[in-house]
Amino acid sequence: MLNFDVTDLRKKKNLLAFSAGIDSSALFFLLLENNISFDIALVNYGTRENSNKEEAHAQTLADKYNLTCHTIKAPKFTSHFEKNAREFRYAFFETLIIEHAYDTLLTAHQLNDQLEWLLMRLTKGAGVSELIGLESESQRNDYVLIRPLLEHSKEELLSYLQSNDHPYFVDESNSNEKYERNKFRKQFADPLMAEYKEGIKRSFDYLRKDKERLEKDFEVVYTQKELRVIELHALSAKVKAADLALKELGYLLSASQRQEIEKEKSLVIGGEWAIELQDDTLYIAPYLTADMPKVFKEKCRVLKVPQKIRAYCFFEKINIQNLM
Repeated sequence: MLNFDVTDLRKKKNLLAFSAGIDSSALFFLLLENNISFDIALVNYGTRENSNKEEAHAQTLADKYNLTCHTIKAPKFTSHFEKNAREFRYAFFETLIIEHAYDTLLTAHQLNDQLEWLLMRLTKGAGVSELIGLESESQRNDYVLIRPLLEHSKEELLSYLQSNDHPYFVDESNSNEKYERNKFRKQFADPLMAEYKEGIKRSFDYLRKDKERLEKDFEVVYTQKELRVIELHALSAKVKAADLALKELGYLLSASQRQEIEKEKSLVIGGEWAIELQDDTLYIAPYLTADMPKVFKEKCRVLKVPQKIRAYCFFEKINIQNLM
């Protein structure tokens, strides 16, 4: 049932993002069935009646199967809950990955999640690469993010749990339509999935193949922390390359920002990200300002390091000779 090479996963030190819900519970037991070793990490947001019960359940499961269970209680977010919760969650996971030398982060995103993402991006204006927001494997700074369930619907995962009498919790907040994703799920994604699941599966396969062909127009040639250097084989790929790189770094571009990138060779997006085009090479890094020594600035000038990424390279002690 896992749409991933289990042989490869058996060689890795894996961390499972666990919530005790249907999706992550299904992945938990599928990993066990396939003899894949892993530990679990759970964020307790304390927003629901079952939050503490789910944390206790995670610890009980970990004890039963001799796994390590990492948990943390999130602060109270007074606004932008989905965004802040996601940032807190991934910061926690990435801290664990560094501290415990995990190779992979496994998440239980599934086919319904893909459809919700597609519909949400469709309403905001997006191309093929942006519509396919969830990849089965994504390289991050210090680990590989793997989503082994993308080909399976929530209905299939629920059936698997019930037929095997595996325990799981149902997150009652998933029905609260004050959250945008829940609104799309309840009003659009769930009805479509219930009636057209097989066609939707095939469409995602076709879209992924189209995306692969489109992305042959550029190549990431250097990565260091949050710096990306991308060689463009066609200048028309600039926006797509920037969009995908920033998405990997956790920043989603708006339609107007894509238009800015298309027009400008040097700009700062959202006050956060510097984007510089130099010849056929695209540079992306967090936008910083800093007092830099004259020697460093002169070296940047000689090596033709774009101005807006120099401060980040200096701050992070990046060897700028590697950029050329």
